[in-house]
Amino acid sequence: MMDGTSASPRRVTILGSTGSIGTSTMALLEAAAPGEFVVEALVAGRDAKGLAAQARRIGARLAVVADPAAYAALKAELAGSGIECAAGEAAVLEASARPVEWTMAAIVGAAGLKPTLAALSHGGTVALANKESLVCAGPIVLEAAKRHGALLLPVDSEHNAIFQALDGSDPSLIEKIIITASGGPFRTADISVMRSATPEMAVKHPMWSMGAKISVDSATMMNKGLEVIEAERLFPVHESQLEVLVHPQSTVHGMVQYADGSLLAQLGAPDMRTPISHALGWPKRMAVAMPRLDLAKLGSLTFEAPDLVRFPALRLAREALRAGRGAPCILNAANEAAVALFLGRKLGFLDIATVVEETLQRLGEPAVDGLDDVIALDAEARAVAQRLAGLRALA
Repeated sequence: MMDGTSASPRRVTILGSTGSIGTSTMALLEAAAPGEFVVEALVAGRDAKGLAAQARRIGARLAVVADPAAYAALKAELAGSGIECAAGEAAVLEASARPVEWTMAAIVGAAGLKPTLAALSHGGTVALANKESLVCAGPIVLEAAKRHGALLLPVDSEHNAIFQALDGSDPSLIEKIIITASGGPFRTADISVMRSATPEMAVKHPMWSMGAKISVDSATMMNKGLEVIEAERLFPVHESQLEVLVHPQSTVHGMVQYADGSLLAQLGAPDMRTPISHALGWPKRMAVAMPRLDLAKLGSLTFEAPDLVRFPALRLAREALRAGRGAPCILNAANEAAVALFLGRKLGFLDIATVVEETLQRLGEPAVDGLDDVIALDAEARAVAQRLAGLRALA
């Protein structure tokens, strides 16, 4: 899959190995030529059986579950394999900090922040699929990458597409960056349908296969809001140069418009193996066995402006980005709390954005001067969002 010139296998770690990004990464590693990669560590949340099966198949040296309650099951599943196993936050951070050439950072939500920083500490390449780390602690993450000489590569399909479309010229020649959105399951839905939407309806994405949390973010379009914040931190542009376009076919993943009028776009099938393989093979490309995009069969590509009335999360994210300081952290934490309550059937779908907005109004834009400030603000915002959601449930 690579060019075969490497003298030794590349050591890799997958943080969030049993999630959708992690399983796609595993598929690429398992399809690679023998000896091309060595897996140092696999980290999962609580799926001991799934993690153990992955570790056995790929021959990982270490398997870690974040939930200590799952340790006994993991140890039993790996008995006799020779694979080291561990559990708990300290073990996750130790696994993340082990020196490797390449780390997939795919732990969902703010929980992925500390492991991402630990992965950056050894100065390798970190493929970032955890957008929340950049949203809630962007300056801290970017400073850590610079200090340790680590390379951050975007794995979100949109940011990876933009990365591919950037031609390396003077940043002043970039007019704007366009992030595309599928529109999710409620793109054309009436507001009354959205008001009564169930978790089953919200996670039924028309194009992508994703985890529950990100699927709900797609349904509210908060994922695009978070991606706008991430893009502003990854690329040399101002918030005003970032545009979101709804593109139902999910074929054009990102575009860059230049001062000469050129518009460069990256196209591909809606399959996360493409951006993951780009980051895994960087600076070269990997040959991946997957269906190719057939434009003639597709027939047409359509684009439309997002509806900010039915999808206010986009507006909230831009407002948080403009406010700066701790506002993006509050936005992300409140959204994670509200989405969890919605998935638990304790909050209405349209109430997700309302709770996020009210949390932002309550907490304002406090300063965040370090990781401890981020962690404290994240916890405070979650608590406020949960209280506000509880009040709505009682109303």
